[in-house]
Amino acid sequence: MMVQRRSKRRWAVHPTVRRVTFVLGLLVASAGLTSSPPEASAKWEGAWVKVPGGQYKRTLYYGPWQCSRLYMSACQAKCNRADLALLGCMWLVDIKVDVEGNPALLKAKAGGRLAVTHCCCSYLPTGDAAERRREWDAARDRFRETWAEEFGGWPVDGNKNPWPGHHIHDLARGGSPTADDNVIPARDDVHRKYTAAYEQCYKAGSQWSIPGPDKPYRD
Repeated sequence: MMVQRRSKRRWAVHPTVRRVTFVLGLLVASAGLTSSPPEASAKWEGAWVKVPGGQYKRTLYYGPWQCSRLYMSACQAKCNRADLALLGCMWLVDIKVDVEGNPALLKAKAGGRLAVTHCCCSYLPTGDAAERRREWDAARDRFRETWAEEFGGWPVDGNKNPWPGHHIHDLARGGSPTADDNVIPARDDVHRKYTAAYEQCYKAGSQWSIPGPDKPYRD
């Protein structure tokens, strides 16, 4: 599996896979655990998406979990660059990528995992969250369509209602309303978990300031 930089988005999974994962996408190393980790709080499996030479599929596993030491260190560096303090780090989603294709163009079978994390740096509230929310509301349908083209669908609930879009860097602290690396779909109950976790993550000394395991969930 190959990981490479792209100009618009932060990380690419394979040369023929167009969509790039989001903030601080890093390869997840498998680690031996002394006890079996819990199941993810939610899971969504996309459809196979055809690309030149083969096809790929993404499966999303939802937390939130405490960040591993690797991701915590990356957040520390990010906050330092902005002259901010690191208050906590949340591992929001783990994305499993499966690739199949013509061995002449792709590995016959390939894949990997990418983490979606949020660094709770000491951002100050911006005061314009309502305006940012209106911008997202206006762009939401088109954003979902574009996301679906690359991920094989936008998740929906049992009544075919689309899952909410969760802003990784929250709007209240300056997050972009429509950046393609700042929004992920999140089921209603998971979205509420995220909201509650963010409130704690921005408080010094919470559980989110303590590193967690390298593999916090069970497939």
